[in-house]
Amino acid sequence: MKSILDINYGKLPEQLLDIHLPDCDEFPVFIYFHGGGIEEGSKGLPDHIKEYFTNNGICLVSANYRMYPTARYPDYIVDAAKAVKWVQQNISQYGKCTHTFIGGASAGAYISMMLCFNKFFLANEGVNPYLITGYIHDAGQPTTHFNICKYERGMHYLSTVVDEAAPLYYINNRDMVKTNMLFIVSDNDMPGRYEQTMLVLAMLKTFGHDMENSVELKVMHGGHVEYVDKQDENGESVYGQMIVPFIKKKIQ
Repeated sequence: MKSILDINYGKLPEQLLDIHLPDCDEFPVFIYFHGGGIEEGSKGLPDHIKEYFTNNGICLVSANYRMYPTARYPDYIVDAAKAVKWVQQNISQYGKCTHTFIGGASAGAYISMMLCFNKFFLANEGVNPYLITGYIHDAGQPTTHFNICKYERGMHYLSTVVDEAAPLYYINNRDMVKTNMLFIVSDNDMPGRYEQTMLVLAMLKTFGHDMENSVELKVMHGGHVEYVDKQDENGESVYGQMIVPFIKKKIQ
């Protein structure tokens, strides 16, 4: 594995990404956005996660983005789209990208869902949304994010809102019926998160999405994204073992 750290994908100090390369010349790329409620967290990942992806021939890109209290919607989603654009335009310096996947955990999955369901953000950066091979949405909030409610709406952070800042808002046509998606959520996740995830799946089905061939669901045991940093008895990434098979299946 070779890592290149703190690459500027934009002009702002928060707009940094890390690249973790496998020992091969061609690879799929997984662009990952961290969690932390859009107010904390960073692109740094434990070694066992980086090693699991790269040992399986996958390039792992982890990106920072602007956060609260200084950020405002949709700053962090714009940043994520810019990171995807940078990867598409520059990854050839390090090898041949065969496929692109986008995902994240918690707040990062809120961001990945917004990129997935609202094609504007990627298209506005010159990225063709239909050339993204797949998305991994891990315990993301499909309603308007709680910190948007808190910081920008003057509402209780547990309010359930579906407006233009909600991924659910954009599941309203058959435009993306064959988009590959992996959803992950816990049976004892944050209040309402499991049920909201089930609503997303129901709405995708309502609008004709290919639920049998394009959508997968993994229900984990325990609390909110507590499995992300875990290692199995062999010291390997539990998170990687959930995601790598999905990526490999979609690139065959």
